[in-house]
Amino acid sequence: MAVLLSRPNLRVYANHEAFLSSSSSLVMGTHVTSFTPFSGKNSSCQKRLLVSAKRISGLEEAMRIRRERELNGTPTASRRRPPLRRGRVSPRLLVPDHIQLPPYTSSNEVPEISSEFQIPDAEGIVHMRAACELAARVLDYAGTLVRPSVTTNEIDKAVHQMIIDAGAYPSPLGYGRFPKSVCTSVNECMCHGIPDSRQLQDGDIINIDVTVYLNGYHGDTSKTFLCGNVNTATKRLVKVTEECLEKGIAVCKDGAPFRKIGKRISEHAEKFGFGVVDRFVGHGVGTIFHSEPLIFHCRNEFPGVMVEGQTFTIEPVLTLGTIESITWEDNWTTLTKDGRPSAQFEHTILITRTGAEILTKYE
Repeated sequence: MAVLLSRPNLRVYANHEAFLSSSSSLVMGTHVTSFTPFSGKNSSCQKRLLVSAKRISGLEEAMRIRRERELNGTPTASRRRPPLRRGRVSPRLLVPDHIQLPPYTSSNEVPEISSEFQIPDAEGIVHMRAACELAARVLDYAGTLVRPSVTTNEIDKAVHQMIIDAGAYPSPLGYGRFPKSVCTSVNECMCHGIPDSRQLQDGDIINIDVTVYLNGYHGDTSKTFLCGNVNTATKRLVKVTEECLEKGIAVCKDGAPFRKIGKRISEHAEKFGFGVVDRFVGHGVGTIFHSEPLIFHCRNEFPGVMVEGQTFTIEPVLTLGTIESITWEDNWTTLTKDGRPSAQFEHTILITRTGAEILTKYE
């Protein structure tokens, strides 16, 4: 479940500490003092502010033209899909009394981002692996439910039941008044979609974001799934987004700068003409749902290096059009401003001496 940053005004923060101290609140769905994670000649991710931040290479321009032709020439794509509308949101589901609750469920406020880096001890790593494996299994099960006519509310119910049957708590439920047990973001929804009565349609894409709280530890993961016959351009967006996640993970190891993640992801996305959303970032995860470090998926100049034993998420959001967004009145559901599709993939990883272990996988 990504952290959301909002930008009503622009500032440049030299480090994460200054960024956090200036933020009144910094978590998913909450409006905070704004930021820019880049400065000077490295500002290319902020397309809205620096129109000519970089030259577009011939390859990138060719990919952009091909993408436009696909959208205009494919029968499925040429029929403009109706804008996403909120359906009926059913009451939150119950959790049995014996299941351990995370601390934030006792408050309606969205918790502050913790400055504590998550570095579990040996016992904690065992618990992290268990939580992350459960999250991965739940996510894969949820993916099997994706088909035309199924509602996102039905997916939420199935996810909720599988999580509590395993003795775990669905982490999104009650996080800053989030009313459901999973995030379901359809088509142009970038992130934090609330499950409701809307039926999935042939040609939709849907990101399902699962986080579980098991034995005091959170495991966090997401995938974007295809529903029925999806057009070529959107399928490429989904494929490239997953590749971006893989490439971001590939640069991780003890001592590597965090900014390499955003650089590698941006380089790959730009080859295909896709936008990299800068408002949603990865985060430390463990006993705390959202903590430092904040993982920026676009180019940035924030300092800091990875340390062996750290656990955090990488979760890039890519778009077929603009990276600008609008948020519904529920303060959660965030859509692309131009109504074009977006996709996201996420893993929780553990930094090792020579690389990174993906915890949200199973054999």
